[in-house]
Amino acid sequence: MTNEQARATVTLWRPTGPEELALVETSGWTAWPPRLPEQPIFYPVVNEDYAARIARDWNVPASGSGYVTRFKVDAEFVKRYPVRQAGGQTILELWVPAEELEEFNRHIVGLIDVVHEFQATASADIHG
Repeated sequence: MTNEQARATVTLWRPTGPEELALVETSGWTAWPPRLPEQPIFYPVVNEDYAARIARDWNVPASGSGYVTRFKVDAEFVKRYPVRQAGGQTILELWVPAEELEEFNRHIVGLIDVVHEFQATASADIHG
């Protein structure tokens, strides 16, 4: 059993636009980019449906495309960030302060995967 298999993880999703996704790709699909000054919080979400709604309904109008990414984080580490309800019952996210993002990235297990892509011209689910 590898170290990665032995470690308990939590799966999270992140809706993102093309600029942020390009920075994730530059990292080798292993880290989220630092937050901009107007972004004090990094907020991954705890369910795929909510991430897809944000990518489709917010990222596409703002930048022409939206993506849903999936990644795993060390379960013991992620306990420090309580799940917050940001609206309805399924609108759940973690709030990671921007100054803790580098440490958060060190606890990502495996790679960040793109699981859905939405375009302004037509919504497409590239990975089913």
